Amino acid sequence: MVRVMLVDDDPLVRAGLGLILASSPELEVVAEAGDGAAAVTEVTARRLDIVLMDVRMPKLDGIAATARICALPDPPKVLVLTTFHLDEYVFGALRAGASGFLLKDTPPGEIVKAVQLVAAGGAMLSPAVTRTLIDHFGADPAAGRRDRARAALHALSTREYEVAREVAEGYSNAEIAALLHMSEATVKAHVSRVLTKLNAANRVQIAILFREADHPRG
Repeated sequence: MVRVMLVDDDPLVRAGLGLILASSPELEVVAEAGDGAAAVTEVTARRLDIVLMDVRMPKLDGIAATARICALPDPPKVLVLTTFHLDEYVFGALRAGASGFLLKDTPPGEIVKAVQLVAAGGAMLSPAVTRTLIDHFGADPAAGRRDRARAALHALSTREYEVAREVAEGYSNAEIAALLHMSEATVKAHVSRVLTKLNAANRVQIAILFREADHPRG
């Protein structure tokens, strides 16, 4: 069973998400919290696999809560909930270590699939939606940050860079294997090495690094 916590200051939203996740026999909602501070307390008190985290909440917002949770030993994975069009805080949450995000109007079946995907070690990287989000909020004019990102990516081998580039585009391991004509197991091994070399917590952070680098290898 995948143990899930719902974090949202609106009890109706939590109730709705609970009903949606209850449709899957693999998912179990074991905790709820109405603000980020309570969420951090719950994570330290019990074993959780996934946290669905709202952004705008009292006491402690979702960004700060995500950072605190992801800094814990063996933390659960965090999926951020966002209204997308106006929620510029999502980029900060991804930096903090969130494994992706969900729109609050995401169809119920897609929410279930997203939770299952992240629980299996993936990231919520829809090519259409995630690229739009990162393009809109991820461009950082700071030259120092850009140069650091470029230096990090230059530490990758040519093949690792190719795999990382496709990860940044939002493709799954299976899709990357088809694109680059290699086995899925080989792709998985490359992704693991890329995460280590880039000191990245997840695939979303690889995508962010590519945006910061702004096409480092031309």
